[in-house]
Amino acid sequence: MSVPLRTCLLAEALGTAVLMMLGTGAIVVDEQTHALGLGGIVSAFGLAVFIIIQSLGPLSGAHINPAVTVAFWAAGRFPGRRVLPYIGAQLLGAFAGSGLVALVALPGSLLGTTLAAHGWGQALGLETFITFWLMLVILRVTSGSKEQGLWAGLAIGATVGVLALVTGPLCGASMNPARSLAPALLSGHLADLWLYVVGPVAGALLAVLADRWLQATEQA
Repeated sequence: MSVPLRTCLLAEALGTAVLMMLGTGAIVVDEQTHALGLGGIVSAFGLAVFIIIQSLGPLSGAHINPAVTVAFWAAGRFPGRRVLPYIGAQLLGAFAGSGLVALVALPGSLLGTTLAAHGWGQALGLETFITFWLMLVILRVTSGSKEQGLWAGLAIGATVGVLALVTGPLCGASMNPARSLAPALLSGHLADLWLYVVGPVAGALLAVLADRWLQATEQA
């Protein structure tokens, strides 16, 4: 049975808010306590993605990422009329979650803003590359536009975690425009923000092309 759009949008907003609260919240907590470290932060992001997929995937697909929604549409798995509403819900959830994180952050906190450590070129390349791999995993382990099922949730959550572990210190490992936009705008740190939109979207669309090529080779 088809899930009503309003239910899907509520799920997307709630899921993205939880991602921000747990993921960027872990960054803010570590700023204050130094208790989590890189491993704790990436675990928070990976486990948050797994929890969100398991709980909300059957409703909206748990995209929680504009780049994922755009890629599912480009792959022919998601109706175009729902793309903008989904992205709007994701952005709303991201700002709500980031706003709640701001309540426990110290003055001057970046709220988990993603920043390029060694220039925009490296960060853009890394964001494109890691989002490509994340989206390719998503396309290979899901059916249609639904991110659900134990193995799908584990695979996607683990992919987020390992990619963030390796590249987080260099580029922030966003892979998600909503995740980067909200803390950057709320904290007022807008340096290189554009690359955290361009990189993830480009990487996700490249993954669609790679998935089509893999499907063609499988059928040959």
